[in-house]
Amino acid sequence: MLGNEKKYSESLFNRATLAKQLEQTDLEWDVIVIGGGATGLGVGIDAASRGYRTLLLEQADFAKGTSSRSTKLVHGGVRYLAQGDISLVYEALYERGLLLQNAPHLVHVQPFVIPSYSLWDKMFYGIGLKVYDWMAGRYRFQKTSLVGKDTVINLLPNVRRDGLKGGIVYYDGQFDDARLAVNMAQTCVEQGGVVLNYMRVEGLVKDQQGKVVGVEACDLESGRKYKLKAKVVVNATGVFVNDILQMDVPKQHPLVRPSQGVHVVVDRSFLKRDNALMLPKTPDGRVLFAVPWHGHVLLGTTDTPLNENSLEPTALETEIDFILHTAGQYLERKPTRQDVLSVFAGLRPLAAPTKDAGSTKEISRSHKLIVAASGLITITGGKWTTYRKMAEDTIDKAIAVGKLVSRPCNTTNLRIHGAVSEKSNILKPLLYYGTDAAGVEALVAQHPALGNKLHRSFSHIGAEVVWAVRHEMARTVEDVLARRLRVLFLNAKAAIEMAPQVAALMAGEMGKDEEWQQEQVRDFIKLANRYLLEPYNSAAPAAVNHI
Repeated sequence: MLGNEKKYSESLFNRATLAKQLEQTDLEWDVIVIGGGATGLGVGIDAASRGYRTLLLEQADFAKGTSSRSTKLVHGGVRYLAQGDISLVYEALYERGLLLQNAPHLVHVQPFVIPSYSLWDKMFYGIGLKVYDWMAGRYRFQKTSLVGKDTVINLLPNVRRDGLKGGIVYYDGQFDDARLAVNMAQTCVEQGGVVLNYMRVEGLVKDQQGKVVGVEACDLESGRKYKLKAKVVVNATGVFVNDILQMDVPKQHPLVRPSQGVHVVVDRSFLKRDNALMLPKTPDGRVLFAVPWHGHVLLGTTDTPLNENSLEPTALETEIDFILHTAGQYLERKPTRQDVLSVFAGLRPLAAPTKDAGSTKEISRSHKLIVAASGLITITGGKWTTYRKMAEDTIDKAIAVGKLVSRPCNTTNLRIHGAVSEKSNILKPLLYYGTDAAGVEALVAQHPALGNKLHRSFSHIGAEVVWAVRHEMARTVEDVLARRLRVLFLNAKAAIEMAPQVAALMAGEMGKDEEWQQEQVRDFIKLANRYLLEPYNSAAPAAVNHI
């Protein structure tokens, strides 16, 4: 511990305190949610905010899988409009507006530029995006405009100029996905729910009639086993829904087929401005984005059907080459492998077709809600933007399945933890903490050494690591560098160099020894090298004094 200020053990979002509630063997939960990604956390918030006794269990860290590996867009889905999925676009545009309203510290309006190399494309996409604006109604961000060649070059200085006819400027949303997930977990607890990471569900509990009446879970930190009772169990495990379904009915047909999306991260100089590049149709028919994010640029994404799931999927060389090659066709300065700072892959949980399909274009992006004969509820498909609506539909169904006292959904105007209306008093590096920024600043005021930067290339300071442990349930160096500070996703080499210092700060806060620190650093270096095109093992020695 650092001093006599409010202790980690006193935090509302404290894992040990929350886990104690599982020791009440006679306790029956109204709703147990399996899965701590966007969908599961949304379901947890909805259930808890309606007053139901809610427990959420995540086998790893919150948003460890798909939910931390998105394109960082809160959007209606321009591509879905082109495919004629009008209802999905309407729903997503409405939910996009609610996210900006309820999590303004993490969601902001992002201008996009579509460069046009034919007048037909300019008119076609321009009209389509005018319709996109109209569909958003009162939740429209800003008005789409058709612009000339000089304006496009001004907005995207690195855009390919040969053959450029002009372009379209439109507006969508951008956010920090893993940070939002952490704040959602905190929101669920504030609403009376219990959420726990590193708590793996290993089986379903059934009564004599074959109805699901609970789960068997294992605390991966302590090894302790639990048998937990519930009126209704929700399977919200993303690409892992099939695993839970097979605990219910072994060998049943898969409900989900994963599709891999890969992103390549390069320096912000490839865009130079804060405008994003959107290519609605690449030569092979895909969509490609170049999006500014946390001072870097994300290039992606791919759409590759897979048959296997993983918490740490690996980008294929063909996917990396596709992204670099395609981006290079539209940029004057072409990104190369030497420019890549990090590569990350994520698996989208797409509802699987009943027949074998080689393309994910044939797999639905809409969410699906299924109730098994055992009463197990499974929610799958969908996307980050629509998590709130997915949760509302799920709990509406849970009320009927679990015979819960009916209560209306109230998440439409429920502000997410950290939401702040006025950002002017928050230091820029801490903006995404929202109302929690004052707490981070207070740590620095009490212990000035915690104001030191963790790395020359990033603004992050030691106080953020302490805050992550005390108030954001970070348990490992990976939790901090991947999902609390996001450095692993932005610059994997820098993350490796930060690892020893982060481990030392965490050890001082959590009461861990030198062996724990060394193991954490070794494990993190091994992981981080999966985000690099060439191995890198140079981690500077820790130089942190425990205060």
